[in-house]
Amino acid sequence: MAHEDKSKEKVVYVGDSRIRKGEGFVTPPDYTAYPGKSEAFIPNFLLKEWMVGVVVLVGFLVLTIAEPAPLGYPANPNAQVIPMPDWYFLFLYQYLKYPYASGDYITLGTLGIPGVAFGALMLAPFLDRGKERRFYRRPIASSLMLLSIASLVYLTNFAWTHYQNELEASGLKPEHIQREEKARENREKGLPTTNAIQDQEVAIVDKDDPAMEFYKKATCVSCHGADLKGAGGPSLRGVGDKHDQEGILTIIKEGLNGRMPEVYSAAKENGLSDEDIDHLAEWLAKQKAEAVE
Repeated sequence: MAHEDKSKEKVVYVGDSRIRKGEGFVTPPDYTAYPGKSEAFIPNFLLKEWMVGVVVLVGFLVLTIAEPAPLGYPANPNAQVIPMPDWYFLFLYQYLKYPYASGDYITLGTLGIPGVAFGALMLAPFLDRGKERRFYRRPIASSLMLLSIASLVYLTNFAWTHYQNELEASGLKPEHIQREEKARENREKGLPTTNAIQDQEVAIVDKDDPAMEFYKKATCVSCHGADLKGAGGPSLRGVGDKHDQEGILTIIKEGLNGRMPEVYSAAKENGLSDEDIDHLAEWLAKQKAEAVE
């Protein structure tokens, strides 16, 4: 049954229905024409970021498959080392040294503060919803960003400087540096160049010396083992390459940077005289890496 249409509105029929034809897809405006403005974060901006992230991730995976990371040097359980993470974790390594992030506050340091920091980073797009995108017009966000970058740079630099000072104070030399120096020496002597430290095991110098008994009475065996290979502590085979007699005597009497307690008191309690302890230090200073088994 027909109905009279008294309105003057133009109706365009779609198929057999009387649904008015829509305007179709509306092209969003070009935001580059508005300085300091940006498109909607969700979904426009976020979708573009995800697509770029996928491309970068695929490229990175292809690179790791095409060029596998080289293996490092074989682990040496007898080496005396100062633990050190890779450079991109130095800031976190230094942060966890502070009292409010370790000890009784370890939960706060490992979960509390990082959780707040990363939670704020995740919520930033939802909290900072202003249309302004020029950094100098966004003082709060820009200040937090600059403060974070400054903190990362400071903590990284401080951790590396402290590590270098520890190496210098303890007289240690990283194993990869030792390997490079050994390879350089072989090259200068015309020998085959290799980055490996000698596979032969360093021998004990003067096994029959009475100092061996002094070594046991001074309770050194509890950390360094009866064979000087280390029993929870570092190996003392070749220790003479790192410390001279005076240096070893100082370590016996004062310890080593909080990582080794002094053993002078225990040695005296077990009947050793100062002459015996001096002889022990002299014997340990003779332990050189040149002697091999």
